[in-house]
Amino acid sequence: MDEVVIRAEGLTRRFGAFTAVDHVSFEVRRGEIFGFLGPNGAGKTTTIRMLLGLLEPSEGRAWVLGHDATWETARIRPRIGYVSQRFSLYPDLSVEETLRFYGAAYGLSLPHLAGRISRLLGLLDLAGQERRLVRHLAGGWRQRVALAVALLHEPELVFLDEPTAGMDPLARRAIWSLLYQLTEQGITVFVTTHYMDEAEQCSRLALIHNGRLVMQGAPTELKRMAGLGNVLEISATPLDRALALLREWSVFSHVVLHGARIHAYLPMGEVPVEEIRRRLEAADLESVSVEPAVPSLEDIFLWVIERERAGQDPEAR
Repeated sequence: MDEVVIRAEGLTRRFGAFTAVDHVSFEVRRGEIFGFLGPNGAGKTTTIRMLLGLLEPSEGRAWVLGHDATWETARIRPRIGYVSQRFSLYPDLSVEETLRFYGAAYGLSLPHLAGRISRLLGLLDLAGQERRLVRHLAGGWRQRVALAVALLHEPELVFLDEPTAGMDPLARRAIWSLLYQLTEQGITVFVTTHYMDEAEQCSRLALIHNGRLVMQGAPTELKRMAGLGNVLEISATPLDRALALLREWSVFSHVVLHGARIHAYLPMGEVPVEEIRRRLEAADLESVSVEPAVPSLEDIFLWVIERERAGQDPEAR
């Protein structure tokens, strides 16, 4: 059996009458990238803060690396790394000065710290940036420095809270390449994100919405569990009229905007593509296109949210 490094059971946090995290349960296994997927405000950061012992749960318990996350934080913290959404680096320190400062805070000996800095500069492609001030670095490079700080003391488990928020696609890809390198070294990564393309790259996922865990598993498992049936990708002009028309037809179980197109879901079985195309064209819509599509995680997440809003069990299918 794979070793469990994080276990949450009924984890709940209330702020007055508001429930930010509502009876969340999940497990994270050693050496995987576990993605916590959800929109802003879903409860991702609050969950991480409880796992780190920074916030006491209102109900439930969590264990990290075999220790109680609330009462045994002194045993946990030396073995984990953490990069928060607003990780604060000192802007007037250079990259190397930053690493030396935090290395001293971790209590690393000078010879050990020198070796760790050299290794991390290479791993994170920071070699040649040692003397640059942090305030002169672009967002993606600052995140690399923050990740280097989190890895200085050789943690077994790393928490990354929205590590690529606000980055351009190339910087995001570089960070994810680094995460794969970490798991190859046996480090477990717990990462929160609201980017669906990043979620596809995780070993396993937990989908959270309004503080509730609505689905979890590997990306391929989630697609199978959702049982979306057939998905059609539809484009037409004007798009808003096409969306309104499609939502009036009882043949569809669900119709949502998907970028500049529409995704419409039908039960399993024969798909009346030509009939749908004819009806849209008969409504004086132009540039009509109706094509089968492979369900994505975004399809699944939107479907789950709609079922949640309808007050239904997202796994009752």
